[in-house]
Amino acid sequence: MRNKRMASLLVVCTAATLAATLTPETTFAVSGAIANDPMRQYTQQKLHWRHCDAKTPATFQCATLKVPLDYDDPGGRQLDIAVNRLKASSPKERRGVLLFNPGGPGAPGLGLPVVLEAYLPQEVKRRYDLIGFDPRGIGQSSPLSCGLSSDELNFDRAYYAKTFAKDVRWARLVAHKCAAEEGDKLRHITTRNTARDMDVVRAALGERKISYYAGSYGTYLGAVYMQLFPQRADRFVLDSAVDPVRYGRGTFQQMAEGTEPAFVRWSEWTARRHTAYQLGTTPAEVRGTFWDIVAQANRKPVVTDEGLLTGDDIRSARDIFFQEQKAAAWVAELKKATEGAEPATPAPDPELPPENEIAGLLAVMCGDTSATWPRDPEQYRRDAVRDKARYPLYGDFASNIKPCAFWKQGSETPTTVNNDVKALILQNEWDPQTPLTAARNMHRALRGSRMVTVAEGEGHGVYGAGSCADEVANAYLTTGQFPARDLTCHAPTGR
Repeated sequence: MRNKRMASLLVVCTAATLAATLTPETTFAVSGAIANDPMRQYTQQKLHWRHCDAKTPATFQCATLKVPLDYDDPGGRQLDIAVNRLKASSPKERRGVLLFNPGGPGAPGLGLPVVLEAYLPQEVKRRYDLIGFDPRGIGQSSPLSCGLSSDELNFDRAYYAKTFAKDVRWARLVAHKCAAEEGDKLRHITTRNTARDMDVVRAALGERKISYYAGSYGTYLGAVYMQLFPQRADRFVLDSAVDPVRYGRGTFQQMAEGTEPAFVRWSEWTARRHTAYQLGTTPAEVRGTFWDIVAQANRKPVVTDEGLLTGDDIRSARDIFFQEQKAAAWVAELKKATEGAEPATPAPDPELPPENEIAGLLAVMCGDTSATWPRDPEQYRRDAVRDKARYPLYGDFASNIKPCAFWKQGSETPTTVNNDVKALILQNEWDPQTPLTAARNMHRALRGSRMVTVAEGEGHGVYGAGSCADEVANAYLTTGQFPARDLTCHAPTGR
């Protein structure tokens, strides 16, 4: 259960699913610039569109393009990037291309436009070719593999003094296995290089600019693209934004910080509904009931519809507390299970995430920010102890040791996001993966941005969920109407 949540920790779930080193003006000119430009073989390559697989609607076409593994050595080793396309339905109204990224890092992206196509307004589909792509190292784009076993995929680990040495060995082993399996390729699977790949896609499609919709980690990828290629960014919609300042280890820690007020809010809501849920008549009683369940489950795992759950499994499901009604019903069922009422048909443990997604998550996040992760295991021990006390639900999970502690240095330093390119940021007030504070920090870094906050909005992913933010995003994508100021609107009622 913990593994499945962590695999998609920065993947957006909409209602439908859910100091630059290369100068853009000289490196990615669509016209080719000069005959001996080593990037010309990429920027002017011809894409051979074909039917996709049987799972993809026939209206979509697929292609593969080449990019350099190392942009400092464009004549060297190459990677494949898988892309798909749904052409704009009105050639006369067509504005350009709209690229999509679902987040991650580590999440494949070919499926996002396929799923969202049913939810997008006709006005958007008339004006844009919808373009999906699997980022380098992910899915069908020269996929990574670290050769990790099922146990090694368990990324979400609570801190205990008695198991910390084992966690350190796990983190070191995973880092070493990834390095051994992928070698020099690993250090080039980064956000900056994925942004460069996006610009190769732009050039190969013959476009002067791209528009972009992305969620979660994809907002950071979009911000990096805007930083590297400010003149190439057209209409960018960033949904559920990552904090570009704390990206890396701080991303996990922000999740822990944001969970505690959500947990308190949930306990207040549930106490007012004691008759329905029988969890306590005061917020303190509700919280006490929950922690009693955790203690019992740590002594003896609880049989539930989700399989056997320990107390740590229950704590790691902290994202559910951002949805008050859902969380109350879930905890009420856990309470019944600890009292001996078993579900009629216990389900098996959920499947582990694909190994490629975990390898991709580690490669990108560790590679992007390798210099910022402490190298001393004792620092992680101290931080986990501290944060378990500060943020009891998830603090120790967030601050415990990760393979990034032993990761080899990435090919570049992290990107500083600081520009005035236009972008529209959409954010729920109660987002379990990228808290409101994260989106506000992205907004500050993108000085040309406007932010739409959905007050009382719950969940990770805004666009397409039927909130007041949809109208603003649709107007921006279709007409270019950009809010004159930040906006706050309210989530739909009926919770």
